[in-house]
Order: sequence, then structure tokens, then C-alpha cells
Amino acid sequence: MATIDEFSAIDMRVGMIVDVEEHAAARKPMYKLTVDFGAEIGKRTIVAGIRSLYSMEELLNRKIVCVVNLEPKSIAGVESQGMLLAAGDESNISILVPYRDIEIGSRVR
Repeated sequence: MATIDEFSAIDMRVGMIVDVEEHAAARKPMYKLTVDFGAEIGKRTIVAGIRSLYSMEELLNRKIVCVVNLEPKSIAGVESQGMLLAAGDESNISILVPYRDIEIGSRVR
């Protein structure tokens, strides 16, 4: 089991998707998202394997929850600088979104 200190080390923030592009070089259907986390963190690129389940229009300007303190990872030539949080399995994924309107950059506690 994870301790509360280990869990607290994960920095989860609310961000807004401000740009969506197909990541054509990826083997799986993926998007390259630009997510704005506000003044403290700024904009980050996040690669996500959700293209078969979400349209670009559904994602653009949506607030989502992401982990922002992971080591960057190159995915088919694009550096992903975080991870969006989602629940479900390969055929039915639901992106985690704030229930109420909240400022971008807000910490998830």
C-alpha cells in the first residue's frame, strides 16, 4: 500500500485543453494535447491514447485533471509532459473532470 506521504508526492492539477492534434506518428490512436495549467505551471504537452473515444471538439476547452510532476516521456517522437487521469478500460474510458467550475492550476487534494 502507498503511504499518505507517497500519495502526497503526486502533483495533480486542473488544466484546460487549449489545443488538440492527432498524433499521426503513434501506433495507437492518440492525441497531442496542449493543456494550460495557469501562471504557475504554464502550458504542457500531453500525449493521450483517447482518440478512438473522444473527438477533438469534445476535448477542446474542457477542464481535466492531470498529473504534472511525472518525468517527461517521448511517445512516438513527442515529449509528453504529464498524464491525464481517466477511469475505465480500453473500450470505455471516462476522463476525470472537475464537478464544479474551478480555476486552472488548482491542486487536486
